[in-house]
Amino acid sequence: MAMALKAGVLMAVCVVLGVLPAPVAADNVRGVFDQMSPSVVVIRGRGRDIGVNGRGLTYITEIGSGVVVSAQGDVITAAHVVQAMDEITVEFADGATVSAHVVASEPAADLALLRVHTTPGSFKVAPLGDSDSVRVGNQVLVVGAPYGLGRSLSVGWISARYPPNTVYRAMPLAEFFKTTTPINQGNSGGPMFDLGGRVIGIVSHNISKSGGSEGLGFVVTSNAARRLLSEDKTFWTGIEGQIVAGEVAEILNVPQPAGYLVKTVARGSPAWSAGVQDGDRVARVNGEDIVVRGDIILAVGGVEFGPGEAVVQRIRERMEAAKSGDTLTLKILRAGKVLELTVRVP
Repeated sequence: MAMALKAGVLMAVCVVLGVLPAPVAADNVRGVFDQMSPSVVVIRGRGRDIGVNGRGLTYITEIGSGVVVSAQGDVITAAHVVQAMDEITVEFADGATVSAHVVASEPAADLALLRVHTTPGSFKVAPLGDSDSVRVGNQVLVVGAPYGLGRSLSVGWISARYPPNTVYRAMPLAEFFKTTTPINQGNSGGPMFDLGGRVIGIVSHNISKSGGSEGLGFVVTSNAARRLLSEDKTFWTGIEGQIVAGEVAEILNVPQPAGYLVKTVARGSPAWSAGVQDGDRVARVNGEDIVVRGDIILAVGGVEFGPGEAVVQRIRERMEAAKSGDTLTLKILRAGKVLELTVRVP
């Protein structure tokens, strides 16, 4: 689930995402890297997780990448890097490290927008390109922080593109490029550049049997980022979890066809302030290890969860329509009882 930009943030982001600066004058890989790597940042998130094999509550650090997209210091990254983190820091190319918070997030496309609390003396703003013009076979660059090693370059090609709701059920809104460009842990959230120095995608993840890069990297297109973080934005809740339906919902005694099982809630987030509770135990349910004993959200703003993408889209539209200062009612299942909580839109 995700939450909305404040008016000032929206204005800045719309300028950046809606008006494309002139292409960077670079006609080779080295030229693009030299000019655009100062726009790439390293992101570190600190949060909590419920470990498996009896480890219980653990404190974790998530490392990812991001790209600066506005003069105010707005940074696009991957939602899974920051969605439920209690603390977030952004390290700029000059070494300056500042705290940041999430202003918009769309886990259903693995996209998030951060705003830093202070800006360093200098940094580069990257132009967002038109991903619709990208073709299979185009050469591309990825700059990021694999394993925390900042501003590392990898080069490859676009090998396929996939429209929304065709790759992963957990990310139905993501339009993906598949790329041969090497992608490793820590690259998530970093930019993919074309040879004109424009951001045409945000790195999401790779598929690997070995744990390393195997040429199956997935990148969310820049036009999806522009639409979901600016034009059709929803507000950030701070909740990380999963939809449960069918037999799993029956096992968890959900009193309707589906619900949203809360795994983690970021401290200080709107959901945290509303009293939403996260899970504290790992259980194997229907052959899958999941975090349980957290709240199960049954409805958002009067719209109940149910099977199928249409219901999820209706909930998203309800959140999209909420303005700063509005409140939304969450109907939740907690320890067998149905309760209502009120979330205030930031």
